[in-house]
Amino acid sequence: MDGNTSGGEGDKINWDTEDELEIENYPISSCSSLSNPGGEVTAGSGEASSSTGTSNSKLISHFVGMGFPEKLVAKAIEENGEGNTDSILETLLTYSALENSPQEQQHVDSDNLSSEYDESFLDDFSDTDSCPDLENEEIPLSDKENKLLFLANMGYTVEEASIAIERCGLESSIEELTDFICAAQMAKAADVHLGEPHDNKPRPKHLFNDYAKHKKRKHFDYELWKRKRQRGYEKKVLDEDDETIRLPNPMIGFGVPSESSHIVHRTLPEGAIGPPYFYYENVALAPKGVWNTISRFLYDVEPEFVDSKYFCAAARKRGYVHNLPIQSRFPLLPLPPRTVHEALPLTRKWWPSWDTRTKLNCLQTCIGSAKLTDRIRKALEDWDGDPPLKVQKYVLDECRKWNLVWVGRNKVAPLEPDEVEMLLGFPKNHTRGGGISRTDRYKSLGNSFQVDTVAYHLSVLKDMFPGGITLLSLFSGIGGAEVALHRLGIPLKNVVSVEISETNRNIVRSWWEQTNQRGNLIDLGDVQQLNGDRLEQLINTFGGFDLVIGGSPCNNLAGSNRVSRDGLEGKESALFYDFCRILDLVKCIMGKNQ
Repeated sequence: MDGNTSGGEGDKINWDTEDELEIENYPISSCSSLSNPGGEVTAGSGEASSSTGTSNSKLISHFVGMGFPEKLVAKAIEENGEGNTDSILETLLTYSALENSPQEQQHVDSDNLSSEYDESFLDDFSDTDSCPDLENEEIPLSDKENKLLFLANMGYTVEEASIAIERCGLESSIEELTDFICAAQMAKAADVHLGEPHDNKPRPKHLFNDYAKHKKRKHFDYELWKRKRQRGYEKKVLDEDDETIRLPNPMIGFGVPSESSHIVHRTLPEGAIGPPYFYYENVALAPKGVWNTISRFLYDVEPEFVDSKYFCAAARKRGYVHNLPIQSRFPLLPLPPRTVHEALPLTRKWWPSWDTRTKLNCLQTCIGSAKLTDRIRKALEDWDGDPPLKVQKYVLDECRKWNLVWVGRNKVAPLEPDEVEMLLGFPKNHTRGGGISRTDRYKSLGNSFQVDTVAYHLSVLKDMFPGGITLLSLFSGIGGAEVALHRLGIPLKNVVSVEISETNRNIVRSWWEQTNQRGNLIDLGDVQQLNGDRLEQLINTFGGFDLVIGGSPCNNLAGSNRVSRDGLEGKESALFYDFCRILDLVKCIMGKNQ
């Protein structure tokens, strides 16, 4: 959820939580259109695409001048809108690649070009293994197209790339082109980019005061990009509808402690094998195609879908993509309460017989309002005994939606933050105090891991790292991964924690001090700080990372968020592509050092 709705209008929102959706036969297949990794589909794109004014003509002329057919340019603008020149260029380059490729040409004709090919384009940057040698076979793109495409995917704008090629000449190397762009940027301002990007796509933050390192990192990123593009091109599939990922029912992954059925062996794709271990979490009930994309970008590892209701008294349907062993898992002890009455025993006295809930719904970032609980009280006070079925249904619907519990006769109330902490497996008062408001506590907890679930998966690491673990925690939130490892008894030797929220960083630092951690904690506020140079420095300092863990906020994926459910193109969920970028760099740097 993107926001916190505890005020008067919060209860009027018309949505069902993700955990009320039907799971059985819930297919998730690849979506037919996906914007560039890290990009964002803007709300105004439709309006922009309908405009046929002067700007449209200039845009067409701009791309025709770059050598693209006018018909193809018009088609690309219609699909992407005028406001997103990066996406237009990528679409044009994709069409050119498909039309020029003997392998794909038989499947493509210029009158039937559609956004279905966008996801195939993304495949070019998806999978990688531990730094194999580059293949000699090159993708059949022109030299200019290759350079434009590469510069765009390094984070430079189309305008910057086009000007650099025009001024330096087509025969210029990538390093010469990036040097030109950087020189232009430095001339304008030493610490800012040339203009603002047209979208929210993350851009690399260059350190202009260390020019030699900048060029070295660009060369390293170029080699990584060539390898990823070549590998993606070789495994391009035009129709992925037959490769859908379906959600299991029951949602127990490879097994949970309370169930007898366990899977103890799986075969990982070659690219996923080798250090470091990685672990990525996101909501299970995501829009169509999201999990196909997540799996493809993380070395084609199949996700493990688990509902936390098998570990605690609240449902939390999540998917986990990881390369951890799945044998010899064990749960945290003592086992947490797994029903509402066990977790909140004082509610039993007031719980009506017609409320048959034994589990709470997914714990969200917002709570039901006081006005809502007052309306429920008034609706129930009109009846001496059990209310009519119509009233029961109304009350139960609201209780399920907002996780309301019974605290008195005809009285329901939202969960308190300390109750949410307990249900999620965090220590008492983990988010309390230090200037943190109740609203921020709910928001931080709603976006966190369920500690018992994650600890069960991470438990296999205890025997592997008896001396301690070096952790790279991306989008750390309130430190769910760190808490899980600590509760497992795995020493936190070195932790690099990346979290944009200062509130959450303060929570993690406070927990670190209160639990007397002896290791090193480095916290960063911006994921863009983790470029190739910084990662290489950290890896050389610590000797590498044992585990890279993260989970981008579910704001744009959760079924409960009908306002901004934009999938991986959403502002927050696009951080997934940063997770992939950083994991790729870590694997390559560590592989190079071995």
